[in-house]
Amino acid sequence: MRGAAALLAQWEKEAYGSLPADAGRWYPAVARYSQSPDAGAADRFAQRVFASIRTGESRVTDDGQQVVLPADPSVKPVKVGRQALTVKAADATTAAVTADCPSTLSCAWVPAAFKLNGSATDDWGNYNPANRVAGPPAAGAEDIRYIVVHDMEGSYEGSIQEFQNPAVYASAHYLVADDGRVTQMVQNKDEAWHAANKTVNMHSIGVEDEGYAMKAGSWYSEQEYETSATLVKYLAQKFHVPLDRQHIIGHDEVPGVLDPNVASQHWDPGPYWDWNHYMALMGVPQGDQGAGGVLKTGQLVRIVPPYTTANQPTLTNGGTAFAAHPANFVYLYTSASTSGAKNTDPYLGTGPAWSEGSNWADKAVTGSEYVVAGTSGNDWTAIWYAGKKLWFYNPGGQWTAPVGTTGQTVVKPKAGTSGYIPVYGRAYPEQAAYSGTGVPVQAKNDDPLTKYGVPLGQGQAYALAGPEAAGDYYYAGTYAGTAAGDRTLVSGTQQFYPIQFNHRIAWVKASDVVLSTSTTPDSGATRSDLMVRDSSGNLWQYQGTGKSAAPFLSRYKVGPGWNTYNQVTRTTPLRANGTGNLVGRDSTGTLWYYTASGNISKPFTGRSKVGTGWNQYNLILGGGDVNGDGKGDLLVRDSTGTLYYHPGADTATHFSARTKIGTGWQQYNALISPGDMTGDGKADLLVRDASGTLWLYQGTGKPASPYLTRTKAGTGWQSYTKILGVGDITGDGKPDILARTSDGTLYVHPGTGSATAPYGSRLKIGTGWNQYNLFS
Repeated sequence: MRGAAALLAQWEKEAYGSLPADAGRWYPAVARYSQSPDAGAADRFAQRVFASIRTGESRVTDDGQQVVLPADPSVKPVKVGRQALTVKAADATTAAVTADCPSTLSCAWVPAAFKLNGSATDDWGNYNPANRVAGPPAAGAEDIRYIVVHDMEGSYEGSIQEFQNPAVYASAHYLVADDGRVTQMVQNKDEAWHAANKTVNMHSIGVEDEGYAMKAGSWYSEQEYETSATLVKYLAQKFHVPLDRQHIIGHDEVPGVLDPNVASQHWDPGPYWDWNHYMALMGVPQGDQGAGGVLKTGQLVRIVPPYTTANQPTLTNGGTAFAAHPANFVYLYTSASTSGAKNTDPYLGTGPAWSEGSNWADKAVTGSEYVVAGTSGNDWTAIWYAGKKLWFYNPGGQWTAPVGTTGQTVVKPKAGTSGYIPVYGRAYPEQAAYSGTGVPVQAKNDDPLTKYGVPLGQGQAYALAGPEAAGDYYYAGTYAGTAAGDRTLVSGTQQFYPIQFNHRIAWVKASDVVLSTSTTPDSGATRSDLMVRDSSGNLWQYQGTGKSAAPFLSRYKVGPGWNTYNQVTRTTPLRANGTGNLVGRDSTGTLWYYTASGNISKPFTGRSKVGTGWNQYNLILGGGDVNGDGKGDLLVRDSTGTLYYHPGADTATHFSARTKIGTGWQQYNALISPGDMTGDGKADLLVRDASGTLWLYQGTGKPASPYLTRTKAGTGWQSYTKILGVGDITGDGKPDILARTSDGTLYVHPGTGSATAPYGSRLKIGTGWNQYNLFS
């Protein structure tokens, strides 16, 4: 950072003559920092930088650090200084065609080669003239359904030169440089040769990004991500391509068309392309860095591992190990353990090692969607993948995101007890459709991928990767386009569904499958959560599972800065659907109210001020509905031992004036609000005295006298350093008690629903809980 600052300062002095106090006058240095030789690209880069300054930015870095740039709307770029010292002027473009590009990008038009390579009239490069359209296909025209993201495996300038050579038999519609320049080389109406799959080429736009799938120290730049995302979003909107990862795909997700082509199909943009960030730049975040949740068999989920140091899988390229670095996939195993065998693919055989970036057999990439085939504990998930039930590590469900809040349409094989339905690498029309068109029937026109299939009788299901469509084939014919059958689209009647089959998409015939509905995701509405704070002031959420054997998922960070409070308590139950409110008292005695958001990944909308003077109390505890009016109330105790409650209220301050409960409550060193322990629908209270005896105050729901006379609930509770109630942990519908010992072991005492024996024998949850200094 200091080096970057020194470089900016030097360039600003050269361009401006001094270092201005007005940040907007640093435009020349910022534009030059883009390193672009194109003036337009440098200007777009500077505009994006200043836009970020004005609006503010927040991002989790690859190593998991939260970086925040506060917004400063007053900063605006001023194009002053000696601009010639910053960047070179852009080369003039003389082509008649204008690049189809958003106005916010610096785009040029450089045509790819369209030339004969010899005397044969059908031997040319590097694309097919066509008449592709946006939206529903017109008669005889191909529609655009996908945008395919590639990397160049080389430089921007070198790729432009390559696509100008007809002998390479390859092209792409767009090239994006790492400094933000864009060149269009094939018109979108035409069919570029970019995906090594005729069906995909017919129905897609190809975008090549400068860089390498795996090259140590060579990572995709931020300018490139932003420019490419801006371009793809523009194209998706223009051609009505859905902005999701079933339609914005990598070249690695394009299948080989026939058996001999599967193993040789490309695997770019590779494991280091940050799909999470890329899609978020288009305004469609994938759900990474979320709180996770309990998964159900049959549910449709999206793979969203964090692109941070939390996910740095072992990777090699050509046998050379790469240093630890975030990646965009999860490894797949044949059993729920990292010691289990990783998946293999029949087309790869004994080819690339499991750790090779090119080995797509054992990887599920970010954004791809699969149907859950099973779970093991809280941290392992199985999916249907390539006809198999495969497992991946999914801590607390945080490396997946539910697709929708209800059941989604998925594809299943038709009823049967044995055998397979075929899987295809392309979607061609049936042979009869070619009759009378002048277009020859394509070689192996009806052949499936013979080493793949979806087994019958196992309940397998797969996510759709696009709409149902009739098989088709566009025949470019001869170079001149004047022979019989030239420039003809053959459309059949046989319908196909594209599905997410393995790491790649594939097609199945509609006649072989049925549409079904996936299992509705767990809403979390009945699962109780636990909030804890560590010594650094970070607040963590432990989402409840409703299972007594493993009652909590992996912890999830709510946010920092909670050490400003000396007391924090819930006012209403915290649920795994993001409901439940908190209050916190700071050192000045001010009480703050945190309102639930309904989003478990960001459970609070922000705080509002309740009032001052709350430091008169040595205890503040969410008591549940003490007075029976349906609102969450606060129990408070002052230094004299007098206990009060503040009724919850639908006002700006959230609580009404206090009501006195009684005196003598200083005899208790712990007050616990477990909810309705006795099953009568009233909020109860547990207390512990100095001898370790636990007492039950059964709730009445009456505002003037909210509790009955205490009854003894047990002895020996002095061994616990913390006791609290957070609701139903074990999933039996009864509220439970959590208790921590001095060595940091956490236990749950299951509730029984009985007033005479309100809790059962303790069950061990785990150790290490003394790292937390606050529980709620």
